[in-house]
Amino acid sequence: MAASGATALLAATLLCAATVFAADELSTLQQRFDAERDGVRKAKMLQKLGDAQFAKERQEARDNDYVAVGLEMEKYRDNVRAAVEALKKQNPDAEKHSSGYRQLEIHVAAGIRETQDVILAMPEPYRPPMQLVQNDLRAMDVELLRLLFPRRPGEKPASPPNAPGTKPPEATEKQP
Repeated sequence: MAASGATALLAATLLCAATVFAADELSTLQQRFDAERDGVRKAKMLQKLGDAQFAKERQEARDNDYVAVGLEMEKYRDNVRAAVEALKKQNPDAEKHSSGYRQLEIHVAAGIRETQDVILAMPEPYRPPMQLVQNDLRAMDVELLRLLFPRRPGEKPASPPNAPGTKPPEATEKQP
């Protein structure tokens, strides 16, 4: 009987230690991400940081702490935004210099799936903030895809108004 009690105590201690270690790892990853100035490295770091944030978010969802879930996913969205901006600043031509952009787009797609899963599992009152996060992630995903693949078959490139070689719009009414 004492052995089963000791085993349960040991299991509880290991679970608490693993949770503390995961929290320390997440904060360390976040600090490294925030300090990184290179856009490509920042985008690649987001893979580990995002996975750690997803693990924390899943644990919070199991604990029914949906406010914390929302905060964690908002932080993930902010991290994605920071990585996108750093990449655009460092390598504005994603089509020629796609390193970082590809990894980031793949992880953002995973983040969209993660938010969808959370939205489906959480109670209705907690959904609107998560839907905003999901919409922001979708917009960033579309932006990344457009940066990676600017020339799309079937789409006409947008030309600025009154660009050379374009006719000015004709009046619909005839002037007397």
